[in-house]
Amino acid sequence: MELIDGVLIVSTMDTKAEETCFLKDCLKAQGLKVLVLDAGIRGKSPIPVDISRDKVAAAAGSTLYDVQGLGHEGKALNVMISGAIQCAKKFYKDGRIQGLLGLGGSMGTTLGTGVMRTFPIGFPKVMISTMASRNTRSFVGTKDIMMLHSVCDLAGLNRVTKSVLREGALAVAGMIKGRELTLSEDRPLAVLSTLGTTEACVVRLRQALEAKGMEILTFHTVGSGGEAMEELVRDEDVKLVVDLSLHELMDHFFGGDYDAGPNRGKAALEKGVPTILIPGNTDFLVTGPLETATYRFPGRIMHSHNSAITVVSTEREEMIQFAGIMSDICKKARGPLAVLIPMGGFSAFDSPDGPMENLEARQALSEALKTSLPQDILYSHSRHHINDPEFAFKILDCMDRLLETSEAPPKERK
Repeated sequence: MELIDGVLIVSTMDTKAEETCFLKDCLKAQGLKVLVLDAGIRGKSPIPVDISRDKVAAAAGSTLYDVQGLGHEGKALNVMISGAIQCAKKFYKDGRIQGLLGLGGSMGTTLGTGVMRTFPIGFPKVMISTMASRNTRSFVGTKDIMMLHSVCDLAGLNRVTKSVLREGALAVAGMIKGRELTLSEDRPLAVLSTLGTTEACVVRLRQALEAKGMEILTFHTVGSGGEAMEELVRDEDVKLVVDLSLHELMDHFFGGDYDAGPNRGKAALEKGVPTILIPGNTDFLVTGPLETATYRFPGRIMHSHNSAITVVSTEREEMIQFAGIMSDICKKARGPLAVLIPMGGFSAFDSPDGPMENLEARQALSEALKTSLPQDILYSHSRHHINDPEFAFKILDCMDRLLETSEAPPKERK
């Protein structure tokens, strides 16, 4: 059988040689070429590999001897990750690999996903890991990495590890064999943000924008979603951003769990992309189970969304502070910008029929923005709720106005 394409296994052969060999056999049985990168630090690989640990260290500008002498496993791992990225990227550039497969515990997972996160979306990436049933955000980041839980430790072959390893190999093989040629996409790209509590609005926007011939990317603002959105806006040719859900900024500054970091909301403005900012979902903070929320935010109105997530109402003073945060971000805008306020409610929770209607917070934000926003920004209220059809129409009208002025040269606001 003629082997096609290539899979790079990112491994530590001093501890995972037996499992790596099993993966190689599984992949070859699927007709795939296999390359092995060994980034282990201690011991030796019992079999020849395509990229030795010495080559990995050299690619990072070091030597294996120096790496072993660092005396700190985390620092040593960081050097080997840097070298592994360089080696993997060279194989990718040379067209020798069509997918990545990693395996390991906490160290092996940090290694494998550290390499995977540098590869583009759409390139097959599978990580078989003892860490896959935990919070995987630090491993996955903003990329499309498939995490497969190994169930038991990857310490030898047995009925469980062989089954899971085979699943991982078949997964990456299926991704490679099933890939379609990427079709050139010439539709202008629009980016939307949302949570389920503003979904009615974003559905109307998506349908209307698609009818206008635009390609729509929608991001779920749970922390990692906002990070991915900022990254994509910086990297791609985006024609419009409707940031309907600024919730991650509220969580960042006031202690919620859906935190996308301090740079949330800045990419489009700094790049000069026409942008509409709407304070959707800023009426609440997200935290964990109800008992956790009660301990962290005593005395506040709460709603148990499910057994894992509780939402907590934001307070008037937080809204006033948030107006200042929004204003500071808006000053970075180098292109057309509008701020729209749906005074009928900021989310499905913030409505007459919802569990946490908060008119006082809405009014506090609105009044504070009036005095703090730069004067040349289009600022408008609507009496409607964010999920009302009339508010979606207002967004679309505003979008048309912004796009008409988007050809003007970028400028800085003071």
